[in-house]
Amino acid sequence: MKVLHLVRHGQASFGKRDYDALSDLGHEQSRLLGRAFAVREVVPDVVIRGELRRHRETAEGILAGLADVGVQGEIPVIVDPGWDEFDFQHVVEVHKPLYRSRTMMVADLARSRAPKQKFQEIFEEATARWTGGTADGDYHESFPAFTARIQASLTAAAGRMPARGTAVVVTSGGPIGLAVSHLLAGDASLWSRLNRVAVNTAVTKVINGSSGLSLASYNDHSHVEHDRRMLTYR
Repeated sequence: MKVLHLVRHGQASFGKRDYDALSDLGHEQSRLLGRAFAVREVVPDVVIRGELRRHRETAEGILAGLADVGVQGEIPVIVDPGWDEFDFQHVVEVHKPLYRSRTMMVADLARSRAPKQKFQEIFEEATARWTGGTADGDYHESFPAFTARIQASLTAAAGRMPARGTAVVVTSGGPIGLAVSHLLAGDASLWSRLNRVAVNTAVTKVINGSSGLSLASYNDHSHVEHDRRMLTYR
């Protein structure tokens, strides 16, 4: 049996100038997942990751965690930019041009008692516009183009696996949610709901069998449930 483990990156640096860098907690989450994989004897034949910094640092943490528990040997790492997250900053700015200025965005969010919740509301409004299909020309990458990119990378990842092999794919919540929505519903109708509950370093398991790809589990985050500090969504 071939198995793909789709991993959402560790906690990024929300609100910092370089969002793409993992926070200290994100590094800890990533290494913990590697140890959890080793304990469960999940040793990847290959690691595939997007090219974003948070993908690279998460993959490095997973490999370090595997080594912590005694996994020997070099595991090849393949970089596939097709697994990159959509440009959510651009999508938000198209919806709310004020946010093209980081200073203005921070000031606007600061006026709310719950800045993270406020940003999430704006994010969901912006992505609803992006996925609505009536303004595709406003975006650098339309939602249909994003969908085609993720489907192509999922197919490519499945094709890179050896017989009875295991692959770990390090990516973001958007690509994982889209892949799962298509596996379950055949379209993107579940995407926004799946995105809301995606946990940092959660694992989605996909079986690559004779009849194609099938979802086995979504958003497994049992490796961080023991500590509420470790359970993050952004």
